[in-house]
Amino acid sequence: MHIELTEMLRCPEPHREEMLVLSTGEVKDRMVRSGIIGCPVCHKEYPISRGIVNFRRSRERVSKESSGPRPVYAPPSPLPSAEATSLQALLELSGPGGYVVLVGAAVRQAQRLGALMAGIHFVGINAPSEMDEQPTLSLLYANEKVPLRTAVARGVVVGADLATSPWLVEAHRVLLRGRRFVVENEEPELPIGLLKLVAEHGLWVGEKR
Repeated sequence: MHIELTEMLRCPEPHREEMLVLSTGEVKDRMVRSGIIGCPVCHKEYPISRGIVNFRRSRERVSKESSGPRPVYAPPSPLPSAEATSLQALLELSGPGGYVVLVGAAVRQAQRLGALMAGIHFVGINAPSEMDEQPTLSLLYANEKVPLRTAVARGVVVGADLATSPWLVEAHRVLLRGRRFVVENEEPELPIGLLKLVAEHGLWVGEKR
């Protein structure tokens, strides 16, 4: 996890948003490889291991259990890696800076998008098992609650494997107004507050009002 992402994180518990506290273990090139993220409101602590923040399990649970396997999602992304340029165009981002959130299978697009969109950091939520963190990609595990503060993302792409109502509502919450919302499903069950732009080739593209 990139150390600067700490300011954008929020506890997934149902209470007010508050900046979380980072206690670092190993840090390499501004990427936190191990440590603890703590919530000052509910006092829960979440572990960072192999650079991935696990909001699914508190520090207390991890101490009682084995680390377990990474989550695996079978459905492939309908957007081939070779077409990352198409996704870049759909996101309509101009200029560097900020965060783009990729959910589920969409995290597979991070490396190629990073090559096309310099200066943007990608946040992967529940990435496929083969994915590892990269200098331009931070990975988080979560349970139907994106552990990011409201309205922080310049763009959102939700993979076909997690294109369900809870994740779509959360993806909408973290997106900035006027920014692009892409779903790898032409007929998703969408939250209120999105303007449809196009739905074709396995993708739904809209804009947050």
